[in-house]
Amino acid sequence: MSKVFIRKAEYDYKTLKTVFFEIMDNTAGDMIKKNSRVVIKPNLLAPASPDKAIVTHPLIIKAAVEYVLDKGAKPVISDSPAIGSFEKIIKESGIRDALEGLNVEYAEFRTSLSVDVGKPFNEIEIAADAVNADFLINLPKLKTHAQMLLTLGIKNLFGCIVGMKKPEWHFRTGVDRDMFARLLVKIYQAVNPDITIMDGILAMQGEGPGKSGEPRHIGVLLGSRDTTAIDFTVCKILGITPNSLLTNKYIMEQGIAAEEFIVDGDLPEVKDFKFPEMAPLVFGPRPVHNFMRKHLVQRPVCDESLCKLCGECWEYCPAKAITHDKKKIRFNYEKCIRCYCCIEVCPHGALSAHETVLGKTARRILKM
Repeated sequence: MSKVFIRKAEYDYKTLKTVFFEIMDNTAGDMIKKNSRVVIKPNLLAPASPDKAIVTHPLIIKAAVEYVLDKGAKPVISDSPAIGSFEKIIKESGIRDALEGLNVEYAEFRTSLSVDVGKPFNEIEIAADAVNADFLINLPKLKTHAQMLLTLGIKNLFGCIVGMKKPEWHFRTGVDRDMFARLLVKIYQAVNPDITIMDGILAMQGEGPGKSGEPRHIGVLLGSRDTTAIDFTVCKILGITPNSLLTNKYIMEQGIAAEEFIVDGDLPEVKDFKFPEMAPLVFGPRPVHNFMRKHLVQRPVCDESLCKLCGECWEYCPAKAITHDKKKIRFNYEKCIRCYCCIEVCPHGALSAHETVLGKTARRILKM
């Protein structure tokens, strides 16, 4: 039976290292072989300081690196960020400073290989370094996500899709959150991390996972060889049913992982955690879906007082639904697939998701 370790923790390195090493020793430490290549996959969404709760904290990454070095193995920090250069994120997040003097390699995911994950996606291009790692440590950040509610252990592995392949997959799965959840689970199964340790010390609530989110202190690390058990446990901590998270729902429907697992440690009591608004992306009769997408359903909106017209949103948008002039950006809501990549990559926190008043009224009438 799977076991999830939960330990109280803060960003004091002396005590954090002790907690991290304990979790590793109790889970998968004996699996790391001397001279093996150990890929450490944190959440490196975008350039941001640790206090913003956007990236995995550098001290947690440092603990992972030191543990690998103690085993005589070779640590490699890897990810494929959504916004900004890999090197810029490593620098601005404080990771490079935290790891100064340690024998660690930085290697952005650049090369993919085709992995047959079965129907309906068949072959998916996944980072070769992740699939071929001798050992893979998954270090997600506990954050909300405007499209998928939360971005936890399974969602963190979407970073193993290289570069602009990410928005391509958003476009292919369209407005179907369930289909995107299935894709995430397939990627998780293909990558199959050896251990997941989640940074739940300073989490993110609200309109995450980028700068529109709000840091929220929870003060825990969670670790398990079973990433699905981590995601189930986080839902319990936040006071929601596990199947509220669509990746968990798909896992339960398919019998991919056991719902029963052992929790070693005390679940913290988190009250009034702020989740993003998760209104339906389409509803009502199919012939009127285009009209509803344009006028009724939840959509990204821009706070013009925060927008710098930097171009990140329209360059990354998989549906090419964002245009601009010299004064502001504009959304084509008929083309918009509601992946909320624009919210995710906006470096200024200018974008958020909102449902129209007309849409709320229509859903009440239709009893959606």
